[in-house]
Order: sequence, then C-alpha cells, then structure tokens
Amino acid sequence: MTRDAEVLAGRVAFITGAGDGIGAGIARVFAAHGARVVVAEINAETGQQVADSLNGRGVFIPTDVADRNSVVAGVTSTIDTFGRLDILVNNAWGGGGIGRVERKTPEAVQAGLNVGFLGPLWAMNAAHPVMKANGWGRVINLCSLNGVNAHMGTLEYNSAKEALRAASRTAAREWAGSGITVNVICPAAKSAAFRRVMAQNPELEAAADASNPMGRMGDPDEDIAPVALFLASDASRYLTGNTLFVDGGSHINGSAWAPDLGE
Repeated sequence: MTRDAEVLAGRVAFITGAGDGIGAGIARVFAAHGARVVVAEINAETGQQVADSLNGRGVFIPTDVADRNSVVAGVTSTIDTFGRLDILVNNAWGGGGIGRVERKTPEAVQAGLNVGFLGPLWAMNAAHPVMKANGWGRVINLCSLNGVNAHMGTLEYNSAKEALRAASRTAAREWAGSGITVNVICPAAKSAAFRRVMAQNPELEAAADASNPMGRMGDPDEDIAPVALFLASDASRYLTGNTLFVDGGSHINGSAWAPDLGE
C-alpha cells in the first residue's frame, strides 16, 4: 500500500483517544488514505486540533470512554452523521500511577477497567449492528506488552489490556461470519501514556530504549499507524483474532522494564 493510495476511500473510522499519541497518528494516516475520521477524545482542545488538521476529513466528537453513555452516544452520532461505521479503533487510556499490587485502590483498579476494557467493549457492541448489516467491519484494539509481560507497577493497565485481548479473540470468533475482523496491536511507542509515565520516572525512558532490540521505542505515525492501516484495509480480510506485536522485537524475550516500587 502506497502512502497516497486511498485504500480507505469511502470508509468511516471512529478512533478513541485520537487527540494525541498513537490515536492521533492513526487518525492522520487513515485520513491520508481516504477515510472520514471521527476523533473521539475527552480533551476538547486536542481533539478539535487533530480533527481540524485532517484536511476536511476529520470530525471531533467529545467522548469519555469510561462513561458507557458517552461511548454509545459517540458511536451513534457517527452512524447518524455518516450513515455508516466501518472501522473502530479502541486506543484511549486515561493514565494511572505506578505502584505495588497491594497498594492499588479499588477506585484505581475500577477506573482502569472502565477505560481500558469496558469502554472498548461498549464501543464494539454499539458498532456491531451497523457493521453486521453492511457485511464489513474492522475492529482494532490497542493493548499492551505491559499485560503480556506482566510489567511491574501497572496492575490496572495490565489487567484491562489483557481482558480486552481476551474479549477481542472472543468477538473475532463470534463475528467472523459477519465480515467483521477483530485484531489487537500491542505497540512499543512513545505514546501519550508512555510520556506521562516517563515524566514521573525519567530514568526509565533510556532504559526502555536500551531494552528494545531495535534500540528505540516506536514512532506513533511512522511505526504504529501503518500497521493499523493494514488491519483497517481489505488486505487484512483473512486475518482475525490476532495480536500483532508492533514493538521492535520487545516481545521476543520479554522486557527488562522494572521500576523501583519500594517495599
């Protein structure tokens, strides 16, 4: 697929957390390849900025993925506006601190599950009827090596992302006969969430780069978004229920990423 080929011409994509980082990178690449893109973002300023940058192909819809009503309203508004919804990208994450398992509060764990698991599930179920009716759909869920490798300090994030991976495989199996594919990307990139964590733990950024087999964390636009483009296109029509590790090889032997959590 070339950069100027409109492989997503006529398609409509709903991308959560598209106001920054990986979500914004995917929005830019999808728009550049012909899609109409809904920037579903809780931050009105960054969400509108990204939508405005998409050369007339972007629309901003305020969306709080931790709120089921907000998620369903965003998907419904997209379908009402465009008459269709072809591609759903569940990317949003709301942060969360680093701390030991036994110190995680019930509120922090529930918040992580709401944003990282339940929000994407609500979006998937809201998008399913129109995708099924059209006989075509692409669901792309952003998960994490944190969960796969059981990184320390991020219990709620790891748990939510692994729950989403399990749900993705289940939906892929149940929806395969409807022309809907469901796949997962586990990226290693300097996303918005990555930058927030590193701002609190600056010593870890160099360690994260050094532990990557390619010697660097990925770029959202250049390294992650092109893989999402493939999964959103007709070229991936026979691929479903898979996890693609877009990580410079970090998954091969696991990661040495280990913050000091104290005692």
